[in-house]
Amino acid sequence: MVSVPLSWSWRLSDATPGQRTNYEIIGDGQGVHWPDVDEDLSVDGMFHGIPAYRLKS
Repeated sequence: MVSVPLSWSWRLSDATPGQRTNYEIIGDGQGVHWPDVDEDLSVDGMFHGIPAYRLKS
């Protein structure tokens, strides 16, 4: 099991608990996708400490 801070993904931070529990493993285990919030995190990014920053508009 891999765990990272929720703050690493602003989409997941803003998501409801139900949206966060709806996920799927993608790319033969290379990442995780949350379809309700359109978020993808790679295992490589999690292992190397690369958060998904909110884009500035």
